[in-house]
Amino acid sequence: MPDFQIAKDFYGKLGFKVAREQKSEEKKKNYLVMQRGKTILCFYPGNDVVWEQSYFKNFPKDTKRGFGVELVISADDIDKLYQTAKQFAKIVGELKVKHWGKKDFRLEDPFGFYIRFTEPYDILSPNEAL
Repeated sequence: MPDFQIAKDFYGKLGFKVAREQKSEEKKKNYLVMQRGKTILCFYPGNDVVWEQSYFKNFPKDTKRGFGVELVISADDIDKLYQTAKQFAKIVGELKVKHWGKKDFRLEDPFGFYIRFTEPYDILSPNEAL
């Protein structure tokens, strides 16, 4: 069976909990769902089975995951979360107040995804800057 432990360890330190883990002898059916507040992250198997998935099989195996994607996660406890993340994560953007008046920081997860943790704000509002 695939090992989701990397995701569990990394995201667990950031306050995510396992919401659902589906294990099956048929490896294609393994799936992990983690949750932090209203944020949900879903993971396909952490092995070569991912290259058989209908969408992901279209890409070369050496493609860096997450290229060109910014995942934005809202966090009420941004200062504490940043101090925790600095202990183990690759920080690629230090915690600071941005020009739109909210604090955020950015990190790269073990899979190559660019994650922005931010104080809550309505990013969909036309009055809010991106």
